[in-house]
Amino acid sequence: MAKNLHLEHPEDTILTGNLDAVQWLFANSTTSVKIDGAPAIVFGTNPENGKFFVGTKSVFNKKKVKICYTYGDIVAQYDNMNLVGILGSCLQYLPRIKGVIQGDFIGFGGDDTYTPNTITYKFDEVVSQKIIFAPHTIYKGDTLKEMDASPLLKSLESDEGVLFVQPIVDVIPQRANFEDLEDAAKRCEEFLTDKEAAQVKVIFNQFIREGKEITYPLAYEVIGDPNLALLYVLIFRQKYDLMSNHIIYDGPKAYIDGTEVYAEGFVRHNQFGSHKLVDRYLFSAANFNNVKFG
Repeated sequence: MAKNLHLEHPEDTILTGNLDAVQWLFANSTTSVKIDGAPAIVFGTNPENGKFFVGTKSVFNKKKVKICYTYGDIVAQYDNMNLVGILGSCLQYLPRIKGVIQGDFIGFGGDDTYTPNTITYKFDEVVSQKIIFAPHTIYKGDTLKEMDASPLLKSLESDEGVLFVQPIVDVIPQRANFEDLEDAAKRCEEFLTDKEAAQVKVIFNQFIREGKEITYPLAYEVIGDPNLALLYVLIFRQKYDLMSNHIIYDGPKAYIDGTEVYAEGFVRHNQFGSHKLVDRYLFSAANFNNVKFG
């Protein structure tokens, strides 16, 4: 897997001709809850010098790499005081592990309700730990630049300093509609270039921002090929059926604008890839219109 594992919506992956998403939807998988935290934090031991560090995803930058081993490093490399405070606390309280882990910062302890990004999380009780952190990815390799990302499958143990948020997910198996999707995939012969697919994604995201439903006529108008448009819509809809089969345990309640929601979504991993299952009409639309993204 690539560094800084970028997760796509499964329906978007078919536009350029990779039809693995059809098999991906039905294969045995490992699934985790997608937590809507911010900022993304990377921490662990640098294999090149054996030193513990913290940072944002900029630790993987090709040119201006920002790795913080001390509080002085944090102050020197970041001028955003809120981020300085977050990284400073992460440096102090995150466990000294041998590997490298990425996750999302949720907040500082002392409350039961947090809105780190678009979703508001409410815990059963006031959090006593100093920081709240949702880990999701582990990296392995001899150097930071050469590290490969994979899903973090093991649970990290919370302590007095850190509350790790890693809800458990059960998934009810499904096989319905597999043949319909497989038949639709076989009829696809024309695909988009990378540039064309990027433009289509922008258009669909704008429709979602405006609250428009992605119907077949609309998809056909945007994509231009009837077979590819049909497969796109079928995968889009099948994704929602799959999400409805997920059951979450041991996680905080989630809200958007005061309305309780199931979660931001899920990350699903199997031999056909790693993709995100997100309610684009609910979460993505709210995320697009979040003033934090201004």
